[in-house]
Amino acid sequence: MEFLTEYGLFVAKVITLVVAFIVVLSALISAGSRGKRTSGSGRGTISIVRLNDELDDMRDAIRKTVLDKDQFKQEQKREKKQHKNEQKERRKQFKTLLKSTDEPIEVEFRKRIYVIDFDGDIEASEVESLREEITAILSIATSQDEVLLRLESPGGMVHAYGLASSQLLRIRDKGIPLTICVDKVAASGGYMMACLASKLVAAPFAILGSIGVLVQLPNFHRLLRKYDVDYETISAGEFKTTLTTFGEITKKGRTKVKEDVEEMHVLFKNWVKQHRPAVEIDAIATGETWVGIQALERNMVDAVMTSDECIVAACDEADVFEVSYEIRLSIGDKLGAAIHSTMDRTVMSLWKRVRENSFYS
Repeated sequence: MEFLTEYGLFVAKVITLVVAFIVVLSALISAGSRGKRTSGSGRGTISIVRLNDELDDMRDAIRKTVLDKDQFKQEQKREKKQHKNEQKERRKQFKTLLKSTDEPIEVEFRKRIYVIDFDGDIEASEVESLREEITAILSIATSQDEVLLRLESPGGMVHAYGLASSQLLRIRDKGIPLTICVDKVAASGGYMMACLASKLVAAPFAILGSIGVLVQLPNFHRLLRKYDVDYETISAGEFKTTLTTFGEITKKGRTKVKEDVEEMHVLFKNWVKQHRPAVEIDAIATGETWVGIQALERNMVDAVMTSDECIVAACDEADVFEVSYEIRLSIGDKLGAAIHSTMDRTVMSLWKRVRENSFYS
């Protein structure tokens, strides 16, 4: 009897703690939602970091440790003098130009390179940030500037990656060079985006390709029929329902989906061929993937290098800015996004294991 009493008290405490946690969580979600509705500062925040400064800081930190004190001071003096002389020379050239003409003069600024990131999931959910980043960049960039996209994606939904690709087209349509760097993977919808680059580079063993279309889903119709479970679907339109999870799959429905998949594949092939005319599209549009060094042989990329090499080289010739846009979320949205992200990463991890297990060493 004493055991049952103690056990009952224990259960009561657990229930109390769970209820208290739910109440607190609900209050936080409600407060976050109210804050989101009443906020007048926009959907999110944009941040810009000058990567030249970060690179200089890292170099100075290394030199300060490796070089002796006098050497370090001499290097700093030399660089400051060089920078001062360059500025002086530019001012001198500008004054000479002013004296030689009465016409309005367009001041030439140093080239700017804007770095953005896209880490794609099945739904290409980062397109919401991508569109804002591109809008911000296009408000100031000129044809003398450049956009560098670090792209990672194994692909996903056709319509989602179609929208993401359309955002990159905005850059090309403005006449601004677009460099895309792939360090790990740009397959299927990822390559749909990558082929829009003015210059496409990939790491030696980055995975590219998978130019194909896939439709798959489980069907439980026979299981339901075995246990006498009815599943009713009422629809209008001959092909409103073709393949479903619980309904019977007919030969006519399967044939229609196959036709749709083949048509989408043709559109995908035409898209790649339009933006990378050098490729032999029928040879690469088999659904296969290749690593960077193999993709170069097939004209699927323009060079083999990492994004780090591209950015370090860019800092020598231009002002390089990393641009990122973070959409403001309520606590409830953040909680939901965290759960969704965890599930999505689990699914994508399993998907990549199936596709890439032959490349493991």
